[in-house]
Amino acid sequence: MPKNAPIRTLVHQGLTIEGYSRAAVQTYWRIPEYKVGFDLGGQPWEFMGTPTWFVTHTHLDHVAALPVYVARRRMMKMDPPTIYLPAHAVELFQHLLRIVSRLDRGRLPCELVAVRAGDEITLSRELVVTAHATAHTIPSLGYIVWERRKKLKREFQTLTGEQIRDIRLSGQEVSEETRLPRVAYLGDSRPEGLDANPDMYRADVLIAEMTFVAPSHRKDKIHKHGHMHLDDIVQRRDRFQNAQIIAAHFSTRYHAGQIRDYIARALPDMLGGRLHVWL
Repeated sequence: MPKNAPIRTLVHQGLTIEGYSRAAVQTYWRIPEYKVGFDLGGQPWEFMGTPTWFVTHTHLDHVAALPVYVARRRMMKMDPPTIYLPAHAVELFQHLLRIVSRLDRGRLPCELVAVRAGDEITLSRELVVTAHATAHTIPSLGYIVWERRKKLKREFQTLTGEQIRDIRLSGQEVSEETRLPRVAYLGDSRPEGLDANPDMYRADVLIAEMTFVAPSHRKDKIHKHGHMHLDDIVQRRDRFQNAQIIAAHFSTRYHAGQIRDYIARALPDMLGGRLHVWL
């Protein structure tokens, strides 16, 4: 299989998180078990089979590969994909795809779906995705993937199987839905975007941006441009309930050694070993 883009991998409790993100270069993630991906700033050939994508915002390092992805699936005779976009961008992307189709002289079949903060997208009986407003320089969304499970209501937990059966046959609902936040994807955002969505702090896996890490870089300016600094993570260290935290989207102003060094100084315990520096 062609290797045309870098990929890193984290496996946690039956979930595989794959992807890569570097600010102003490219961002793309996927969860193969859920058959979903986030952002299309690049398109590893391996990711082509993932049929459903959620885009956080329309900066090019997050969407530049969208036409390439659609074209590859058509070329390989795969079903048209479904791509969820911030609502304001759908019409513009439809226009863009028409232009690219004329230039390429090939069809670009896909379903573009408008998403707004507060929307809930059902993927299956077990999975649902919620969209959340974040805080960037243009309209942006973050996403949480939830696992849904049915659980016997508390008031029925001491009853026998026959009693529960009889109650169910009478038409009364004996179970209730519980939701577990499995993966949260922040996208590009200043700290308010994370703080406004506390469920992101509870997800099993959090994929967050940490664009800037050097102490000399001014946080007020960083926040103005819709990004986070290492210090923002340090200040919130007690809020992270996540089992795994992926920090990515580092500025190209730093090389890998600098990034690791700054983070190791500020967070020598790597948030109890939960923090993964994605380089």
